[in-house]
Amino acid sequence: MTSALLTRARAGDPDAFAELVEPFRRELRLHCYRLLGRLPDAEDAVQETLLAAWRGLPEFEGRASLRGWLYRIATHRCLNAIRDAGRRPPLAPVPPFDAPEPTRHHETPWVQPFPDALLPEPALLLREQVELAFVEALQLLPPRQSAALVLCDVLGFPLAEAARLLDTSATAVKGTLQRARSTLRTTASGRGAPPAADSPAERDLTERFAAAFVADDVEAVIALLTDDAWLAMPPAPHQYLGAAAVAGFLRASAGWRAGRRYTRLATRANGQPAFGLYLDAAPAGLVVLTLDGDHVAGVTRFMDDTLYPWFELPGELS
Repeated sequence: MTSALLTRARAGDPDAFAELVEPFRRELRLHCYRLLGRLPDAEDAVQETLLAAWRGLPEFEGRASLRGWLYRIATHRCLNAIRDAGRRPPLAPVPPFDAPEPTRHHETPWVQPFPDALLPEPALLLREQVELAFVEALQLLPPRQSAALVLCDVLGFPLAEAARLLDTSATAVKGTLQRARSTLRTTASGRGAPPAADSPAERDLTERFAAAFVADDVEAVIALLTDDAWLAMPPAPHQYLGAAAVAGFLRASAGWRAGRRYTRLATRANGQPAFGLYLDAAPAGLVVLTLDGDHVAGVTRFMDDTLYPWFELPGELS
């Protein structure tokens, strides 16, 4: 079947080409997201990859797999995009109230969440390979180190094939891979294992936290946090580390709202529980929770209304 489709596609049949590449679209989008950290950029890279593949199909000789050939194109598109655009963080929103001084600055404020609904066969993915912390860590590596690590350690390409995809030698990829692994080991968070995805334990912890969060019950929120928990609000670059700092920010935010309460809608992002917030029916941030055992280790609130359609969340509540 694939051979017949390939023959038709090479002859210029766009429908055959679409059928040929469709099984790889989701995994290519996730691959580009891991390297770029942003959904629109990943989608653009996938479109550019498929366009380049369509144009280059007559030269595809079939000695390598179609999947590997597509990954080669996609990886180079992502590396070119990083080189051309650099890492320019988006404009940071300014809080509408007098926020406390942040504890530290976020190193990767451009990273966005990835909807679980768009993951390729979520049951077959390792959660730690799609979590926000992993994607953020990839952004801090040199781009070719990120690419080598994702191709080999996440996607399972053998060293020799990864070298072909990156247009380099196996020896070079091995060295690049060793440096990437070493850096990731030194930046590992040391968190405990979270509850199983969508398990009763995860649902219970998420529900208790979300209920306390939208009710401005700061004491209940803090009771559910680990001692070294953090609050981040991308694309704003500031973070609050530790229960006292998080509590200070939440109290300032609640004071500004003057009794107005949030409404929330549940969703999932990066294999983690999440919920969309609304204030006066308008989007007020997409919250992704990082869990550590029976506590919450991190709260990432993405202050970006453009994310809501990706998560099939309404633009406003009636």
